[in-house]
Amino acid sequence: MINAIWVFMIFAGVVVAALNGRMELVTNAVLNGAKQGVVVCLGLLSIMVFWLGLMKIAEAAGLVQSFAKVLYPLARFLYPSVPKDHPAMGSIVANMSANMLGLGNAATPLGLKAMRELQDLNPDKEKASDAMCTLLAINTSGLTIIPATVIGLRLQYGSTNPTEIVVSTLMATLLATTTAVLLDRYYRSRERKRWGGGP
Repeated sequence: MINAIWVFMIFAGVVVAALNGRMELVTNAVLNGAKQGVVVCLGLLSIMVFWLGLMKIAEAAGLVQSFAKVLYPLARFLYPSVPKDHPAMGSIVANMSANMLGLGNAATPLGLKAMRELQDLNPDKEKASDAMCTLLAINTSGLTIIPATVIGLRLQYGSTNPTEIVVSTLMATLLATTTAVLLDRYYRSRERKRWGGGP
């Protein structure tokens, strides 16, 4: 559906520009958009290299492992169906740590790995398990302590104080994640009652 909407918008834009004899505006917009895409990617590349390097140092210093240990009890609470020593729990904690540190790109492969390992635990391969739904809800809401990617974008576009969004981002993502967890628990409980699984 989204693809159809995009195709319609592009087609409509080209047709309107052609009817008004302003095709040069479409050409300029396409070229400038491509140029801006490259500039933004290069800017993000530098900030990602910086944060990933910093994370590597933190990992070597044991800071990441300490952070993961702090998150472990929370992960046990959020994913009670995952066995304590299963590899999925380690991937979940690593994914949560990367998301909280704002390393969205680095968190993605960890999230995919956690989802794959949760699928191994899933008795019904055609239907997402409770733990898989929780992982998706938490990743989508994205609790972030250091929004590294957004800080990089603000630096890229000349912000005089690129880190001023840290507190507001923390509050917004904390509220979003809390809401996501509450809704996840609510719908999980409702489905269990619906199918006679108890509270």
